[in-house]
Amino acid sequence: MDELMQEIAACAARLVVEEGLEYGAAKRRAVKTLGLPQRTALPPNDLVEEQVREYIELFCSETQPQELAALRAHALQWMVRLQDFRPHLGGAVWRGTATRLSDIYLQLFCDDSKSTEIALINMNLAYDVSTLKGFHGEAVDALSMHSFCQALGEDIGVHLLIYDHDDVRGALKQDTQGRTARGDAKALKKLIESKYEHEDAERK
Repeated sequence: MDELMQEIAACAARLVVEEGLEYGAAKRRAVKTLGLPQRTALPPNDLVEEQVREYIELFCSETQPQELAALRAHALQWMVRLQDFRPHLGGAVWRGTATRLSDIYLQLFCDDSKSTEIALINMNLAYDVSTLKGFHGEAVDALSMHSFCQALGEDIGVHLLIYDHDDVRGALKQDTQGRTARGDAKALKKLIESKYEHEDAERK
């Protein structure tokens, strides 16, 4: 079973990197691609992420760092625009596994869920409303739009997930490895700056 989990995770990782799928969709597609029964047990996200990082290292090491940097810079621009709503970045862009096919997921913590929509309307921005799975597995409203990323020369999907103001307290808990699943603008700036410092050190 462990070998099967690894095989599903590896197949899912390829779909995540090459097609920009989210983990859940990638795992389900992997099961279908491998010809396995629909109810086959799926690997945990941690295992898929491990395989994603290995895939990127093997096949995308020359392009992915630049694409990730562009997406993080673009996400930060949106976080500045939406600073009144306590934006936090999650997903692959935060975790460092994003490629140019990845979308940006911002989680907003608001006193009034409609205030974000009003702000977007005032910015003359078109958006779609849908429901996505939140970080506790619950259904949350999401405002989705396309945003042109100049550094990549193409549109990027940006999704704003709307949470209650007080939900931010549980959003920043660390996992067993001391990692958080999301970060605010200050934390993102620190990530970006640490990357630049690492690159400067390598040049020296």
